[in-house]
Amino acid sequence: MTTFTTILLVAAGVGLTATALASLVRIVRGPTILDRMIASDVLLTTLMLAVGADMVVRGHTDTIPLMTVIGATATLATIVVARFVKRRAAHQPQQPSTGVGHV
Repeated sequence: MTTFTTILLVAAGVGLTATALASLVRIVRGPTILDRMIASDVLLTTLMLAVGADMVVRGHTDTIPLMTVIGATATLATIVVARFVKRRAAHQPQQPSTGVGHV
């Protein structure tokens, strides 16, 4: 492995680590369920990128099924949370508008 390749791998590792940490912070802090869902999608995408980088470095394709499962999990989780938020919004009573001219 050349020095240039090693530098690229270290840079990719640092970038993926920073992204994972930032998404973990957003998952913990929120403030809404949609923020947490987007952060979990970012975390799963970061995990897929790390697995893909491992495949490139080691020259194999053994973990493609793992990447497929991670992608399917992220997609289905996003759909489930979106439906949950939609149903929760439909069940909450509507607040009256406090705009100008409201009597």
